[in-house]
Amino acid sequence: MHRKDLNERSPLRLLEKSIHGGLGRGNIGVVAARHGVGKTAVLVGIALDDLMRGRRVLHVALDDGIDKIRGFYGEIFLELAKSAGLEDVDTERMEMERFRNIHTFVGASFSVARLRETVTRIGEQMNFFPAALILDGFNFERATGEEMAELRRIAGEIGGELWMSAVIHRDSARDERGIPEPLVRLEDTVDVILALEPEDAQIKLRLLKDHDNPDVSPVQVALDPATLLLIKE
Repeated sequence: MHRKDLNERSPLRLLEKSIHGGLGRGNIGVVAARHGVGKTAVLVGIALDDLMRGRRVLHVALDDGIDKIRGFYGEIFLELAKSAGLEDVDTERMEMERFRNIHTFVGASFSVARLRETVTRIGEQMNFFPAALILDGFNFERATGEEMAELRRIAGEIGGELWMSAVIHRDSARDERGIPEPLVRLEDTVDVILALEPEDAQIKLRLLKDHDNPDVSPVQVALDPATLLLIKE
């Protein structure tokens, strides 16, 4: 069993069906959904895809504590290991954690400037340069174009992908492509938009924006509602 086998249920398999493939270094991807649908779990699944390839991940959480985020990683990793028939789970989990750094901002203490300080500090003090930066809980309703531009600069400077979550509401307005508010206003500042939508006993993951491709394929996949991983066929 190879580590790549653990990644067969990653939500990123959706992007492999699109014209441009993945997100790409220095680019911004957003996972959008209503409260409680599973944005964090999808972000963790994306992070695990990198971790299982020996790439470093910085996970920055604005709403949840470190223990809760660690719990997400533990639960989803165990589900991946079980589905792939992994035997030495503890060794692989310890190896995964060696490449991961979790940081949280309590209350209203977050700012893009403080994120930059954190990224710079762990780079200088820990020689930790992430291939993926996960930013979970960012408030897109209050976000400015200047903040998004600075986030893109940070991603570009570390040479990594930036994945974020966005809260949408049941009655959120959408444009003709299905992109919901508040992302419509900031759509030009992000490269990939994925939407989570409950449907029957599953969660559907849809691709709404794929870089500058004007003809986004109406591709969607079904996710397990418990783990937000691809359902095994």
